[in-house]
Amino acid sequence: MNLHRLIRRNRFKNRARAEKAPWQWPRFIREWRRYSRRAAIAGLTVAALGVIAWGLDRPIRIISMDGSFQRVSPGQIEKAVAPYARAGFLSADLDAIQSSIEALPWVDHARVQRRWPNSLHVTVIEQTAVARWGESGLLNTRGELFIRAAAHVPAELPRLSGPEGTEAQVAQRFLAAQGRMLEAGLRIAALRLDERGAWEMDLDSGVTVRLGRRDVDERIDRFIRTASQVIAHRMSEISYVDMRYSNGFAIGWRGAQTPAAAPAKHSNDTDA
Repeated sequence: MNLHRLIRRNRFKNRARAEKAPWQWPRFIREWRRYSRRAAIAGLTVAALGVIAWGLDRPIRIISMDGSFQRVSPGQIEKAVAPYARAGFLSADLDAIQSSIEALPWVDHARVQRRWPNSLHVTVIEQTAVARWGESGLLNTRGELFIRAAAHVPAELPRLSGPEGTEAQVAQRFLAAQGRMLEAGLRIAALRLDERGAWEMDLDSGVTVRLGRRDVDERIDRFIRTASQVIAHRMSEISYVDMRYSNGFAIGWRGAQTPAAAPAKHSNDTDA
């Protein structure tokens, strides 16, 4: 009797378990259906975004700009932007537009921004010429030759010159020396580097300072500290000051055959 009840109870338990376990799709089918739903949702999202972007990518109607515009004209900017503006408000390549503007001769830097709903705004920073290179080249504040043959060269700019490829070297020396010279009441009108590596500078008073090939910065400092004090009141009478000496300098007077001052010890520069 007890055994019969136990067998019947187990039979009922097995039947209950079978009734509680619902039928399911195979695993690979379930996963495929789940991934299909996700892909469909993603596709619909991308399509919706594409429609929105297409609706927003309207033609560019306005190009606004600001800057000093002393050397660059608004017309030049518009001409540089025009080929890219046809792409539309969102699809316009701002980096390409910036590069096109910065390729203009007097443009140092440009920034391009989108402005809703259909305009581009361009900010232009022009080059600042601090010196001329040779006859008609122009150097900026970083010593870069940004124009090789300028149509108009400001007459007040100092003139720098040197062998091909030395523009940055000459400009850096000029920029380093000019500040110290101005503090001493002097101004560099020209700075030259010759093929042998020797340096000379002309002051705006007409005096030439010979610096040679060695210890150039030290010689400039020595000229400011000592020689400039000696010649300060007789600039119009002096042709050159030769700083190529270790313990002194020589002065060449206008019309004189020999230097008026002799150094204590000559340096060993072969270009002296």
